[in-house]
Parts: sequence; structure tokens; C-alpha cells
Amino acid sequence: MSNSADSPGTGSTPRFRPVRLLTAGVFALAGLLFMTSFNTAKGTNLRTDASLLKLSDLIHERSQKNGDLDESNAALRDQVESLAKAGDGSTSAEDEKLAELERAAGTDPLKGEAITVTLNDAPPNATAKLPGYPEPQPDYLVIHQQDLQAVVNALWQGGAEGIKVMDQRLISTSAVRCVGNTLILQGRVYSPPYTIQAVGDPQKLQKALAQSPAIQNYMVYVNVYGLGWKVTEDGAVTLPGYSGTVDLHYAKPVE
Repeated sequence: MSNSADSPGTGSTPRFRPVRLLTAGVFALAGLLFMTSFNTAKGTNLRTDASLLKLSDLIHERSQKNGDLDESNAALRDQVESLAKAGDGSTSAEDEKLAELERAAGTDPLKGEAITVTLNDAPPNATAKLPGYPEPQPDYLVIHQQDLQAVVNALWQGGAEGIKVMDQRLISTSAVRCVGNTLILQGRVYSPPYTIQAVGDPQKLQKALAQSPAIQNYMVYVNVYGLGWKVTEDGAVTLPGYSGTVDLHYAKPVE
């Protein structure tokens, strides 16, 4: 029998076989992964989405808080304006000029004939209802930011005197933005269905909606995949005045 290095024998230097090296490596890697998971979890269960639920709850809580602050701000603004008008010494012409500016800015309630446009996601199990169209991707079945913007822009184009999205009045600095499947408007979060109400001539407003190329494209998805679209005439309504802050917020360079 030959005396090879792999044969056990008295005085020979022990060597690790490849299998033993592989086993040791696996245990070392497992230990590393365990420590990494422990440091990442910090005592929480990584397989649950509790952290996502907490984030969602926080967003809705902040949204509700912003709504409450808007209402409080509006009440305080009314008090300040009442006190200012009582002793500012302005003339009737000056008061009327100020009222016109407030109406134009959207901070005063607005009465008039109105229509409401409602947009909604398609059913999650939607399929193509017309021949020649592909089966829907998830992206086809939800309302996007450009859909809401298209409706708002068309209503302004149709001569809207004022517009309310959900329960908030739009002003010149309002931005209609979507993150995922939610609308973020002036610090508050909304989920579909989305309602957009506009005061103006109902016939002109509906004509502007029908002539909008962006809305014509949206209507393809309505007819093929079942996205929600509804336009109703509301008669005489009163849009609330904008109740949020009117201060401009902008980025500043680091000094």
C-alpha cells in the first residue's frame, strides 16, 4: 500500500478534505446571514409587513392632522379678516376690490352651476372587452396623475370659475400629484374614486372635456378595460374657499 498524503498514518500531517472545507464554509455563511438578519430586524419579524402598515397609518394620521389644521387655519383667518374689516378704515371701493382679489385667488366660497367628474380604478380582474386589444397590464387598470391633470386642465380650458378636487379647493399654486395609487393634494392623501367638481357653464365644461385629446385617450381605457368615468350635472352648488396656507415654499441654497 502506498503512503499517500491522503492516507492516515502515524506521524503524518492531518489535512482537511474538500467536503470538510465546504461544510465549514456553509456553517460560517449561515452564521453571517443570521447575524446580518438579527442586526437588520432589531428584534422585529422580517416576514411581516408591520413596518409598512405603520408607515401607512402614519401617512393617514398626518393627512388627517393636516386637514384639521386647515380647518383651524380657515377659522382663524375668518376672525382676522373680520377684525381687520371692522377697523381698517378702507372705503367701499377698496373692500370690493379686495373681495374680487379673494374670489380670483380662490380663498372665498364660490356659488354657481357645477358639474362633477368621477374617476375610478378598473376592477382588478378586468379583461379586454373589445377585440384587437391586449390583455391589461396592472398599469392599465389604475388612475394616473396625468388622468387627473387632464380633467383639471380641460375644465379650466372650458371656463371653470373654480375647481374642487375631493374636498379641497384648487388655487394657482395647487399641484395634483399621485404617488403609487394615491393622490397627494396640499398635504393630504386620498384614494380612488376621485371626484373633481367645477363651477361654470355646464355645457362648455362638458364640451371641453370631450375635446381634450388626453381625455379621449383615457376613454379608450374606459371602453376597453373598464376604468371608471362619470360626469354629472350638479345644479347650483357652493365650492368652499381654499383654507390652507398661502405662503410660498421653495428650496434655499445651503450657505
